[in-house]
Amino acid sequence: MQLMRSVAQEVAPFAIRANAIAPGAIRTPINRPAWETPQAYRDLMTLVPYGRIGEPEDIAQAVNWLVSDAADYVTGTTLSVDGGMMPALPLADKRAWLT
Repeated sequence: MQLMRSVAQEVAPFAIRANAIAPGAIRTPINRPAWETPQAYRDLMTLVPYGRIGEPEDIAQAVNWLVSDAADYVTGTTLSVDGGMMPALPLADKRAWLT
């Protein structure tokens, strides 16, 4: 988060926006172990308040919005696209997911 804020302050005078996407559990090959078995999927869903795993299209839609004129005044932010996953995790679990 701080990186985007710093970058945004540096490039804002040039009318450049700097933002990032922080994805949660997205249905991609790298995350397959988290959702490929019924038990793994059930375990994952205990961590995602929104109740479903994210799809690559969810990230694409967020990116499309961030680069659109609709987000013209948005800069220096990290947009979480995670179905509420990170705020719902206890601190110890967050450390495990982030390492």
